[in-house]
Amino acid sequence: MDKEKVRKSFQLLLEGLGVDLENTHYKNTAERSANAWVDELCSGLGEKKFSLTTFPVAQHYEPSMVVLQHIPVRSVCAHHLLPFFGEATVAYIPDDRLCGLSKLSRIVDYFSRRPQVQEELTSDIANFLCEQLSPQGAGVIVKATHMCMAMRGVSHDGVMTTSSLKGTFLSEGTVRAEFMALANTLSLNKL
Repeated sequence: MDKEKVRKSFQLLLEGLGVDLENTHYKNTAERSANAWVDELCSGLGEKKFSLTTFPVAQHYEPSMVVLQHIPVRSVCAHHLLPFFGEATVAYIPDDRLCGLSKLSRIVDYFSRRPQVQEELTSDIANFLCEQLSPQGAGVIVKATHMCMAMRGVSHDGVMTTSSLKGTFLSEGTVRAEFMALANTLSLNKL
């Protein structure tokens, strides 16, 4: 990424909008904005793709669903460059390998931090999990509020839900039903 180009672009945007750049609130806005976009909002574009640390499944272990819920999602819509945010639920049924629980959250964060559409974000998370673990199945649900809908156009609030199901989550109704039931439970903060 080229932070200086991003800074110049924000400078041009502010000039194009007719903002008083001598106002103390705007003096360093282009630089602060470039830092936010490069170092935080789109940091996933600059990170190298990582490999999960995995662990073998114990021989006596009867594979069951591993689910991590309420993973924060903070991203940017590719169509209007406005934020969308919400939560993801990520699950898989191990075959030969397990991954550390925090890695599920890291996968979501890695793919979230770039401009995109929610549908592709959801699919990217599920595909990466399958590539790295070769599980029996995987499921991802992302629920997010989009500022491109709330602040422009129709100007309505709403929560968009997308899902990506792989392997047994797609082919076996009982697995899919268990995942959907777990994904719809309340956040601990809301209990």
